[in-house]
Amino acid sequence: MSDLTFSAVEAAIRLSWSIETCDPIDVPNWTTANPASGQCAVTSLVVRDLIGGQLLEAEVLYPSGDRQGFHYWNRLPGFDVDLTREQFQGGEVVQEPIVVEGPPQVSWIVDSQYAIFRERVYHALGLEVPQP
Repeated sequence: MSDLTFSAVEAAIRLSWSIETCDPIDVPNWTTANPASGQCAVTSLVVRDLIGGQLLEAEVLYPSGDRQGFHYWNRLPGFDVDLTREQFQGGEVVQEPIVVEGPPQVSWIVDSQYAIFRERVYHALGLEVPQP
């Protein structure tokens, strides 16, 4: 990412969100009014691909205390980067995170969404998509 700025990466990420890149669990709730919904896993993985850092995972609870799901974001030296935090609009509470390696070596629920999203972001930044 030598010549890229963080603002360029963020802009490419935000332009690349769509229902095709949404976590399948969140597809019924995804709208253009809240494009960050269901994008946290793919976003945090691409941020880690481009910038590095650690991947964080935390449980998300509804105000009632029931589990809403899980949220992912990145920890860089000295600060956290969460480009999808605005997806939480119903009083959901993100719990304390743990560092995870992810995605696991076995199939992950967002594997195909990650592949689509990664390609879109890399192309938006004028970068060649690395082959696995």
